[in-house]
Amino acid sequence: MRENIRKLDMDKTFVAIEIDTGLLYIEATYNNTKLLLTDQKGGAICASSSGAIGFSGAKKGTPFAAAKVGEIIGEKAKTMGVKEVGVIVKGVGSGRESSIRGFASKGIGITSIKDVTPVPHNGPRPPKPRRV
Repeated sequence: MRENIRKLDMDKTFVAIEIDTGLLYIEATYNNTKLLLTDQKGGAICASSSGAIGFSGAKKGTPFAAAKVGEIIGEKAKTMGVKEVGVIVKGVGSGRESSIRGFASKGIGITSIKDVTPVPHNGPRPPKPRRV
């Protein structure tokens, strides 16, 4: 595994990060989609969300916004030399699949997809459904 961590040199310039493999964490809620790219040890490399790229209100939770976030993180990962990632998905929002598709469209290989959505073992009573 080739890895150059970003360090502050003596002349106060940053050395670029180059990583072969990483982990992509996707948190898809009903209101937003957040993506975090880390190295194998868990150190954060870059992150973004639907709200951070300019979507607001109900548009943040759409699959289109999630795909755009995936494309942006994919571009950043490609410039850092990432060849393949393992994807860890959490949440039940509509941006789960589309964010993976947007990320994969930039040519980075996906080795595995793991779902870690928390499921209650009969905890507190859930909120009543909305009446729209």
